[in-house]
Amino acid sequence: MHRRIIAPGALAAASLMLAIPASAASWSPGAPGIGDPYYPAYGNGGYDVSHYDLRLQYQPATDELAGTATILAKTTQDLSSFDLDFLLDVSEVRVNGAKASFTTSGQHELVVTPKTPLAKGTPITVVVRYSGVPSTKSAYGFNTWHRTPDGAVAADEPEAAWWWFPSNDHPLDKATYDVSVAVPDGTQVISNGLLQSTSSRLGWTRYNWRENKPQATYLATLAVGKFDITTSTSEGGIPVVNAYSKDLGDNDGAARASIERTGELVDWLSGYFGPYPFSSAGGYVPNTTTGYALETQTRVYYSPRQFANGSNTSVVVHELAHQWYGDSVSLKGWKDIWINEGFARYAQWLWSEHEGEGTTQELADYVYASHPADDAFWTVKPGDPGPDNQFDGAVYDRGAVAVQALRNAVGDDAFFAILKGWPQEHAYGNASVADFEAYAEKVSGKSLSALFDTWLFQPTKPTAPAASSASIAKASTAPAQPKSWKKIEATNDVHAH
Repeated sequence: MHRRIIAPGALAAASLMLAIPASAASWSPGAPGIGDPYYPAYGNGGYDVSHYDLRLQYQPATDELAGTATILAKTTQDLSSFDLDFLLDVSEVRVNGAKASFTTSGQHELVVTPKTPLAKGTPITVVVRYSGVPSTKSAYGFNTWHRTPDGAVAADEPEAAWWWFPSNDHPLDKATYDVSVAVPDGTQVISNGLLQSTSSRLGWTRYNWRENKPQATYLATLAVGKFDITTSTSEGGIPVVNAYSKDLGDNDGAARASIERTGELVDWLSGYFGPYPFSSAGGYVPNTTTGYALETQTRVYYSPRQFANGSNTSVVVHELAHQWYGDSVSLKGWKDIWINEGFARYAQWLWSEHEGEGTTQELADYVYASHPADDAFWTVKPGDPGPDNQFDGAVYDRGAVAVQALRNAVGDDAFFAILKGWPQEHAYGNASVADFEAYAEKVSGKSLSALFDTWLFQPTKPTAPAASSASIAKASTAPAQPKSWKKIEATNDVHAH
């Protein structure tokens, strides 16, 4: 604190006291975590982000990333300092134009101390200049930045942002995005939303992407490489942008045969889930060695391995269903993962029925019968699986059986009203399993607490009477394997990292 000489006397002292804001005594650091029990250090407290503007330059040959992130936010408490989740090397931070001091803490925290404290409700502009080699950075023993022969990809769950931009990394703090990246001529950049423009100068080409709807940080994606990009418009009027690495080899045909149906599948899913919530759709397939796919908003990430056995529209349906269930309506906490995965899996079951390869009921019966009572499958609680089981197959399959049980309990009219109404009720926001139960009860007019408890929260296989009341597992003999099962099963590790 800088002292200044003031005139002596009680009046001067009183004036000085009045000049100190009443809230000064309450200034405190923002929490280093947003409060998620699964991931206590993820996200941050004290502010809410509305927009990320990322202006970057990337050199594929050396994996060097450099640039400036401008973050627009508003304080939610009287702040003396606040954290950003980030791993790269920071050279300067400014808050509302003034240089701020900064340091690192823990495994992935950038701690920023503004020149002057920030009162609650203050709009803030945070500018972070940074650089680094993302592939050399790790936290908690892992790295989610994926090098490719011609570039790199940022796509992972529940964290990926730390390796390429500073953020409040939790789905509770969604924001809009401008992502501008310069790369050497001949290399392309893929990101979320719509490409606004490109420009070339002195051997570098800059790509400017914009996602104009709120987006969770883990759904922001960046891919740099040499791609074949296709564009189209769905029959329902949605622009579709797909990109395929030029070195996919034998997987290229199957990938295109699947992902080029995105427009058709978006329109089909709209019949169940309501209007598509974003300004564009599509997907991309870089030449990575990972095995998973991810519902990165508007621009789904697919691993080439998803298409190793031929075309796979089922995985495309799964990831597109997430655009409603997971992307537009995001979870409040990571324990609410069932709303994302149970319904995306159920969309695959609906597609199976549409294709004549097994009804949703046949698939539910098959899952139920395939797992005996002592199978560990039933010990995973889809409604709160714990961080170690967040992407366990039971969250998907038992989770989808729970959706079918709900359908049987409330009837088709109420069920499909719930399915379509939910994404509109919470559009671009966040919701929990408890919120979904309340909504389903409101729409159906039925008490559903026992059903939700049985199928989502009990670590045991529901008994035959309980299952029978939901029209599941009535048959005395094991049901036949639905024709679609192997395709659906092939996506069981869709998010297994």
